[in-house]
Amino acid sequence: MNAEDKGNYENNIQTSFYRKYKEEIVDLNDKLKDNVDIEFEGKSGDTKEEAPKDVPPPVPYYKLFRYSTKWDRFLLFLGTVSGVITGLCQPANTMLFGDLTGTMVDKGSLLASQYTNKSDLPAIKEDFLNSIVTFAVGNSIIGVIMLICSYISVTTFNYAAQRQIFHIRRKFLEAALRQDIGWYDTHQTGDFASRMTEDLGKIEEGLGEKVVMFFHFQIAFVGSLVLALVKGWELALICLISFPVTLIAVGVTSRVTSVLSRKEVEAYGKAGSIAEEVFSSIRSVIAYGGLDKESERYSKNLVYAKRNNIKRSFASGLGMGTLWFCIYASYALAFWYGVGLVLDERHLPPSERHYTTSTMVTVFFGIMVGSMNFGQSSPYFETFAMAKGSAGTIFALLARIPPIDSSSTAGRTLEKVTGDIKFEGIHFNYPSRPDVKILTGLNLTINKGQTVALVGSSGCGKSTCIQLIQRFYDPSSGVVKVDGHDIRDLNVKWLRSHIGVVGQEPVLFASTIAENIRYGRDGVTDEDIETAAKAANAHDFIMKLPQKYETMVGERGAQMSGGQKQRIAIARALVRKPDILLLDEATSALDTGSEAKVQEALDKASQSCTTVIVAHRLSTIRGADKIAVLHDGVVVEEGTHSELMARGEHYYGLVNAQLNSGVDEEKESETTEIERHFQRTISKTSTESSQRSSLTDGSHPGEFSSEDEEGTKKEKETKATMTEIIKLNKPEWVYIMIGGLTSAIMGCSMPIFSIIFGDILGVLAEPNPRDDANLYCIYFVVIGTIVGIATLIQMYSFGVAGEKLTMRLRSLLFDAMVRQEVGWFDDKENNTGALCARLSGEASSVQGATGSRIGTILQSIATVILALALALYYEWRLGLVTLTFCPVIIVTTFVQRRVMMGETLSNKAGIEKSSKLAVESIGNIRTVAGLCAEPKFINLYIKELENPHQLALRNTHYRGFVFGVARGIMFFAYATSMYYGGTLVANEGLDFSKVFKVSQSLIMGTFSVANALAFAPNVDKGLIAAERIFKLLARKPLITDPRFPTELWVAKGNASFSQVKFYYPTRTTVNVLKGLDLVVKKGQTVALVGASGCGKSTCIQLLERFYDPVSGTVAMDDRDVSTVALKDLRSQMGIVSQEPTLFDRTIAENIAYGDNSRQVPMDEIIEAAKKANIHTFISSLPQGYDTRLGEKGTQLSGGQKQRVAIARALVRNPKILLLDEATSALDTESERVVQEALDKAKEGRTCITIAHRLSTIVDSDLICVIDNGRVAEMGTHQQLLSRKGIYHRLHALQGGRNRNS
Repeated sequence: MNAEDKGNYENNIQTSFYRKYKEEIVDLNDKLKDNVDIEFEGKSGDTKEEAPKDVPPPVPYYKLFRYSTKWDRFLLFLGTVSGVITGLCQPANTMLFGDLTGTMVDKGSLLASQYTNKSDLPAIKEDFLNSIVTFAVGNSIIGVIMLICSYISVTTFNYAAQRQIFHIRRKFLEAALRQDIGWYDTHQTGDFASRMTEDLGKIEEGLGEKVVMFFHFQIAFVGSLVLALVKGWELALICLISFPVTLIAVGVTSRVTSVLSRKEVEAYGKAGSIAEEVFSSIRSVIAYGGLDKESERYSKNLVYAKRNNIKRSFASGLGMGTLWFCIYASYALAFWYGVGLVLDERHLPPSERHYTTSTMVTVFFGIMVGSMNFGQSSPYFETFAMAKGSAGTIFALLARIPPIDSSSTAGRTLEKVTGDIKFEGIHFNYPSRPDVKILTGLNLTINKGQTVALVGSSGCGKSTCIQLIQRFYDPSSGVVKVDGHDIRDLNVKWLRSHIGVVGQEPVLFASTIAENIRYGRDGVTDEDIETAAKAANAHDFIMKLPQKYETMVGERGAQMSGGQKQRIAIARALVRKPDILLLDEATSALDTGSEAKVQEALDKASQSCTTVIVAHRLSTIRGADKIAVLHDGVVVEEGTHSELMARGEHYYGLVNAQLNSGVDEEKESETTEIERHFQRTISKTSTESSQRSSLTDGSHPGEFSSEDEEGTKKEKETKATMTEIIKLNKPEWVYIMIGGLTSAIMGCSMPIFSIIFGDILGVLAEPNPRDDANLYCIYFVVIGTIVGIATLIQMYSFGVAGEKLTMRLRSLLFDAMVRQEVGWFDDKENNTGALCARLSGEASSVQGATGSRIGTILQSIATVILALALALYYEWRLGLVTLTFCPVIIVTTFVQRRVMMGETLSNKAGIEKSSKLAVESIGNIRTVAGLCAEPKFINLYIKELENPHQLALRNTHYRGFVFGVARGIMFFAYATSMYYGGTLVANEGLDFSKVFKVSQSLIMGTFSVANALAFAPNVDKGLIAAERIFKLLARKPLITDPRFPTELWVAKGNASFSQVKFYYPTRTTVNVLKGLDLVVKKGQTVALVGASGCGKSTCIQLLERFYDPVSGTVAMDDRDVSTVALKDLRSQMGIVSQEPTLFDRTIAENIAYGDNSRQVPMDEIIEAAKKANIHTFISSLPQGYDTRLGEKGTQLSGGQKQRVAIARALVRNPKILLLDEATSALDTESERVVQEALDKAKEGRTCITIAHRLSTIVDSDLICVIDNGRVAEMGTHQQLLSRKGIYHRLHALQGGRNRNS
């Protein structure tokens, strides 16, 4: 981090973040608690009670293996046998160690005693050395067995698990894509991403190495217990007294922490969904000044998670503290009672003694090792439970056979489709809204080759008919027939393959233009693609792009304007050569010129097939063979245009309404372009981002590539320093200091245990050891108390410090992200998914590099220093020999623990890439199902998964080897140190107790260090994450408030553009504005017209200051907009777009979002809704204004969404109203009423309108025709017509259609 970045970072923290987040949120905890609880419990509104019904029960554990093959099962059997053998190695080692200890105490004390007969010394020495050799050889053999069998068991289970999980991943996507659309209406597609990663990851954990490790621990536990009971049942039972207490402590702790963990997942999931919603709708959030509101909403959810996690830290600390106390107390009791048993039998002849030192140590270590193994296996219960729970959700979907199955081979296929369609008595309601009837007995006949148009008010069921023909849904009653056959009897996939669809809001996939068109039909040639593109009037604009047909369209087609997307979608439908063509406002996003050509292409295409058109603009369907008018879910009249006009009823009324209100023209989707440009355009100043974006979008292949790669590498190599990270945790320094101190105390416990253990063994060699033994037992209790309290304090202290840091970082990050300029979000590195991942991942990574990380280091340092000091103090030679194994133990144990903690075996990037593909297909399921593209997406998904899968299979051998070495090395270390120590006792008279003290303290100390180091999260990851966070916090948005903004500035309503030049940095070769001049006076209504891509929406975006011009000035009231505070500037404007973005809030909250500077009263919300002609509809809903809209407002039709968006703009009471085809999605009647409302809203304020239907803007004070980046013509409607220029041509095109209609 350079000095300037550091300065920016510190300033930003001090001025805008720390003040807000340092401690204020903590102080608000009590106030927020109730609100947060209510928000969590009530978020889903009326679905709350239904939610539990949707959660499938966990599956029985054995059913996790239902997708295993015979080969997999053989591997699992081999692994299980190996796991049992490794488990039995533990009691075998305990038995050898007990025998060695007995020999050491009995023979070692004789060798050291001056009272021993010298003639007996050689025999005693020989017996002693033989015992030492027996132990060394036996332990080495056990080490070899452990190494080999651990490798086999871990490798086989992981290998089988990878094969199974690969199979399940494929099956899961297949199952998800085959589900009917009704199922998707009641299930959030947003959950699918977590299912693909988290749930399948949990199943993988429940199938892999953890299973055989659980076997290992359980067999070791049972084996050690049996050994202890056989050797000395009385002492074994005394040792077991604390076992139930520890079990209860662990059980209660696990229960509490798992409940709190679930709450944490829910809390962070809720915060994550807020972040996802905000980032994906960032343009609307910025335009309506919702940044502070969203930051506050996000932070509230973090407060809940923080409080929850601190409770969890306390519960874990209490449980672990109790556990440590019980362990040390049981040591004290066992030694006290064991020494008593040994002393009681000391007077007996050796052959009659049952309790000897050997027996006591064997029983003690048998119980201790057994308990430790049981304890180590306890976390796996939770792993298996989570795997069962996740499998319940996944397997339920795998087992679900949808009522409409797109993958089924069942059903008839006809030799030829002629195209007769018949609706007979259709009743229908959507699964998500069963109480709202859509169709109520609809009857309609469409003959082969006919073009039939469906017209009617918004929500009357037109689009529903289109979906029923595709068989996305089945009617509640009645029959839909194709060629005289009930479509329920036809094969679903076959039926859809003969249907072409173009929707009003077309969905493109994150691929090239050519690939998107190719989705239309299998086996399409490049020539077919070009022909279809020409027919859809898309070829010319495609050829102007730098990469032509290989241009990437971006996520959901974000790099294309609305008109361009629409034409690509039409090309995709035409390349299909369908027998039935369904057009749902198919030309809605096209400008007049393009629309005329595309309409002609569609007319040609419809000559060879049956065509069903949904239209609001009646001029587009004047030539239809039949027009059916829908009202209240039935066809109220049908006939040709002239027949229906002659009747003078419903249709006549609709046509007159349009002629009178002048709403019969076409619209291009430059409107969509405002939203699309919002999503794709990069500020001119954001050069770094735009260069990367240009590269990925294919604008300039190679121009920035080397520079970009270099930058990426540099970013990977850059790390923050530990000091910088600790500064982040500075407010919690007291907690960290206390935690560090208790960590050091805990670090000393293992070496001290070794000393006391050695002394107790030494005491046993004395004639009267009772008093000394009692003293050492008291020492054990004291150590247990200290360690127990230290554990509680350590875990709680670091828990508090860590959670406060995580909350602070997430809040800071989110706040920093939402305050970046619009262009920053267009960088592919900053897409919604990436930002959400960074929010959660990077904060957690940094938490791992501070707080508990410091505690781990201090604990390790304390252990190493004390262990080394003791080893060198007692016997430096033995210490040095034992030390030779320490590096190997540290490395192998460290690697083993790291491997254990690795997320999965798979290549993370590969899994993410494949998941992204899967999520894209699920998120656009209607388009995928309509195109019958499910197999294509499944094949692409498997292809992406193949490399990570092969890598994972190779990794299983590495993991197995690491586990084997890590487990085996301890046995070799003990064998060597005990053998060398024994020779020192035999040959040099070393006190045998020192052998135990040195070897135990060094080996156990080293082991604990390795464990501690490995269990600490990845420091590098934390340091890199911290550097990224610092960079983002230091980054000043490239579009910011001026240094000295005008205070309390209120605009009058004048706007001007002076010599404005502008290009989108993603397309630097395409100049959008080339010196545009335009003056808008206060109170004027100015309309901008022109072809798609001419720069109309760009003007609005520059006025909102989403981007700054390359040169020239954009001004409001003669003030350059860059000199006005952003909040003040944007508060003067209200914007209504063609594709409105609504939030997962109530309808009332969505309308109130129009003015985030105050609490909007309910009566104002209702008044705005009435003006936007949506009040009656809202009132008819069961929950009225409290109805939640779902993700992106999916619970409403296009027209309903548009009216809510208009109400939202009216609540704002803006000085300048920006209308970007604001009535485009409305039916005739609603459009007339809303147009009236907008006309009223324009009164007394400036209005800038983008329009493609010229009749909507004939009364404008000024009409500006934009062509080639400049204002080509300007004047009133009559003035422009009299000039006979561009406007006249546009009007002639549209006027001709009016006359015909």
